[in-house]
Amino acid sequence: MSARTILQKLEILADAAKYDASCASSGTAKRNSMGGKGIGSTEGMGICHAYAPDGRCISLLKILLTNHCIFDCHYCINRKSSNVARARFTPQEVVDLTLAFYRRNYIEGLFLSSGIVKSSNHTMEQLVEVARILREEHDFRGYIHLKTIPEADAEIVHQAGLYADRVSINVELPTDSGLTRLAPDKDARQIEDAMGKVKSDITELKDAHKRFKHAPRFAPAGQSTQMIVGADAASDADIVGKASRLYDSFGLRRVYYSAFSPIPDASAVLPLKRPPLIREHRLYQSDWLMRFYGYKPAEVMQATEADGNLPLDIDPKLAWALKFREQFPVDVNRASKEQLLRVPGLGVKAVGRILASRRHRNLRLGDVARLTQSIAKVRPFICTVDWRPVMLTDRADLRSLLAPKTEQLELFAA
Repeated sequence: MSARTILQKLEILADAAKYDASCASSGTAKRNSMGGKGIGSTEGMGICHAYAPDGRCISLLKILLTNHCIFDCHYCINRKSSNVARARFTPQEVVDLTLAFYRRNYIEGLFLSSGIVKSSNHTMEQLVEVARILREEHDFRGYIHLKTIPEADAEIVHQAGLYADRVSINVELPTDSGLTRLAPDKDARQIEDAMGKVKSDITELKDAHKRFKHAPRFAPAGQSTQMIVGADAASDADIVGKASRLYDSFGLRRVYYSAFSPIPDASAVLPLKRPPLIREHRLYQSDWLMRFYGYKPAEVMQATEADGNLPLDIDPKLAWALKFREQFPVDVNRASKEQLLRVPGLGVKAVGRILASRRHRNLRLGDVARLTQSIAKVRPFICTVDWRPVMLTDRADLRSLLAPKTEQLELFAA
């Protein structure tokens, strides 16, 4: 077989990387190339963003080093038994592509993952070599996210954190039993041990940097992980519980959720169709409630239905409010910030505006309407000087009134 060109490799390995959702570039230290020193910047000005069909914003060169893999995870398109076109970059080829894309203002950095080729240590060394060349030989100051391999030696993973802004290790599936069944080459304890080592390295070098100005930084944008949704029988309650434990135990910046996507020549143990993409969206909303709205994991789980999954027709915050109607309505002129954040339809910014405005006057319903995006969702759950919902909050059909209306689009509508 003739050798593949760089463009052919890029086509294969960029497509193979599309299943990894954890490629945000936020939270890192600010660097730039002002004054003629270095190449690149971690600040997003002037970056040309592309958008995937599902709406994700892509501003990183997101590729695999190789899609060859010695593992045989059932859910992975790049598993060793999969009949897909294979390709492999050298570290220098990835460096050249990154710099070329950056100079054309296509990207703000690099997201690099890989299948496991030869061994975990060999692959991890190749990933680290890409980051080393960029940082040390080209003084690249843009963003680098390395997907690390939990089976690799801790010292190699440590080197990755010294060069990368963010590192991540995928836990893959929400339950240990699901991982054992669908990814027999992976070990849940080994994955969490590796995440724990990264956490301790981040903490140790962050403390060192406070005491010594020139102490090296270690993954200043932290670590993240990703879970596949819908490949096994895990419910949303299982996923929320796992995510909460990961945040608490390992100080993660983000847990990403990726709806399982059926793959060619799939194993018989996998579901025949993908879960609704809205399920992935509901999990992100529940994650937001825990991170920014003060909900405890148990409270998010209370919003689930009998099967343990979040409702698809309404968001988790509204689902919780409908189950605990005795908490409402709340008086926008007297309620605490924590109480206001529980009101469906009120976001963090809207609550901030309400708290600021009520210092100067008692708010009326019209005032709240001007401070929020939609008053219809808010009305059943609040009181103002001139508004009380009376029996509205307790209506049996309140869910159907507040659920977004679905509409079948016509193919040839004018």
